[in-house]
Amino acid sequence: MENAIRPAVYPSLEDRVVMVTGGATGIGEATVEAFAMQKAQVIFLDIQDDAGDRLIRRLESAGLKTPVYRHCDLTDIDALQKTVGDLLVAFPRIDVLVNNASDDTRHSMEEVNSAYWDQSIAVNLKHYFFMMQAVVPAMRSAGRGSIINMGSVSWIISTANLPVYVTAKAAIVGMSRTFARQLGSDNIRVNCVMPGAVLTERQRQLWYTDAYRARILANQSLKRMILPDEVARLVLFLASDDSSAITNQSYVIDGGWI
Repeated sequence: MENAIRPAVYPSLEDRVVMVTGGATGIGEATVEAFAMQKAQVIFLDIQDDAGDRLIRRLESAGLKTPVYRHCDLTDIDALQKTVGDLLVAFPRIDVLVNNASDDTRHSMEEVNSAYWDQSIAVNLKHYFFMMQAVVPAMRSAGRGSIINMGSVSWIISTANLPVYVTAKAAIVGMSRTFARQLGSDNIRVNCVMPGAVLTERQRQLWYTDAYRARILANQSLKRMILPDEVARLVLFLASDDSSAITNQSYVIDGGWI
């Protein structure tokens, strides 16, 4: 983690089984590490095998519980369902699901054709639904569960140059709310985390310039960049029993942009 602050310890997370999508890099990587530090059993799905292997080696070298990695193209729903089904044989319950995987590649309205639309929705929205569908039966059997869906403030601040991504992120909030209402009687909580501009390695490589930083800080109340582990600490809280009465909510973590 880039931030020197260690997350709070949540005893309820020890030995909980946590599944994180897109867990090899960025916010997902910080989330996997944060749960490993809580002594949870983390399973993470991604298609970035080298990054996933590096993360496992780094956590093992730090003496943390070894996470389980599975290569899975989340846009292939048949593969997603098979991967989760196989994991549920090895791990009869999933206590926490963090739907995190997404792709914020910049694009204009003019660039979007039908194929691009379908692919972007598949990457940023569709698999969220099917991951929840896949793990909810195990959560029902266990009598509890916490689902955290990674949204974004992009649709609130009227972000340009990512129209399909922004559409998907707005839809995630609505989907989280309907699942929260439907699953509350099963003691399954569903919440949404909505980050602002988070300084991931991807951001550093593709878009992080002096002009970009200046624009972000001009809009935020806090005059510094938000780091991935700061988002992960919010996810920890929503996964833990400390938030046992919280569901159907969307939490903004954007340095005071909105």
